[in-house]
Amino acid sequence: MIEDKVEVIAYSGYRGEEIPKAIVLHNERIVVVEILDSWLEEGVDDRVRKRFFKVKGNDGSLHEIYYGEKEMEWFYKGAGKP
Repeated sequence: MIEDKVEVIAYSGYRGEEIPKAIVLHNERIVVVEILDSWLEEGVDDRVRKRFFKVKGNDGSLHEIYYGEKEMEWFYKGAGKP
């Protein structure tokens, strides 16, 4: 599955790690009302890190996004109902 690049409005915490506050998806701004889970994955061969977030949006859906540290961009993995 190919993930789509997505615009994420984020807050950088005191350690510089970005926390998603809103997702702009198909020209619609979805506010993150709750971060349900977050985790870090690192490639075995290339050691490239991705920071994943599963969030609940104000649209009532669950969204999974990640920040690719190599690309320095956000990607959208998908949505689902809670």
